[in-house]
Amino acid sequence: MHIPDGFLSPPVWGVFDAVAVPAVGLVARRAQLQMEDRKIPLLGVMGAFVFAAQMINFPVGPGTSGHLVGGALLTIALGPAAASIVMTAILAIQALVFQDGGILALGANIFNMAIAGVLAAYLPYRLWANLSRPFAIFAAGVLSVMTSACLALAELTISGVPMPRRVLWMSMGLFLISAVMEGAITLAAVRAIERLNPAWARSPKGAGSRVVAAMAMGAVVLAVVGILVASTNPDGIQQLAAAHAPAWMHAPLADYQVHGIESAWLRRAAAGVAGLALIYGVCIMTGKLIGKQRNA
Repeated sequence: MHIPDGFLSPPVWGVFDAVAVPAVGLVARRAQLQMEDRKIPLLGVMGAFVFAAQMINFPVGPGTSGHLVGGALLTIALGPAAASIVMTAILAIQALVFQDGGILALGANIFNMAIAGVLAAYLPYRLWANLSRPFAIFAAGVLSVMTSACLALAELTISGVPMPRRVLWMSMGLFLISAVMEGAITLAAVRAIERLNPAWARSPKGAGSRVVAAMAMGAVVLAVVGILVASTNPDGIQQLAAAHAPAWMHAPLADYQVHGIESAWLRRAAAGVAGLALIYGVCIMTGKLIGKQRNA
């Protein structure tokens, strides 16, 4: 789902970079009104959990993989404003530290997943949760991924990336498979949280220490699983690319590996642990900064 550099034309990535900055600023102001000190630890563990989940690529078609995006899960757990902030932090760290998604394309990726994707998850959950909460959660996951995917495909098309109609429809089918899996995983994760803390279904802001500890443990488990069994096939966006992105920047932990370690497993393990700690720390610091601005 992450668009690398070299695929979007300068007018496209320039517009989205310009749009993403004020959009994140507006979301941060909204989050500032809702931020509570007891909610800050949940930002950190949810950010780490989604980062770890995104490391697990699962096959969705011949030579193609997908992975959890996490926008719907963050939205349900944190609310849309905080979810956008956490997703923005994840995308920025992935681009700058792990070379997952382009630097120039960061604005487009943020808009697709952290802004539009979160909004697409929030609307069905907000509208349908009182009618059928399981369906609303499932729909939130599906619509979040499909919205982000359609925006990414549109941006690539406008940028002139070759995309025959047959390939486009096949890509949409693969993204739909990923979206359905996102909805199912999101529903399963929310139900697991509710079993740990039944009151969380009524007030996610009041997630107890059991939920925070369980999500932290889940993040570690997902990171280990991602290191051991994740598919090495590229995802749908990378499959559509006609050429490799230019290697004008080499991130410190590119390809989710700590370079200089002989063992491939240890390279990925070290990168995964570093990523979990970095995401957790950045989300906690961001939450505290937003909270201080509210109290100022």
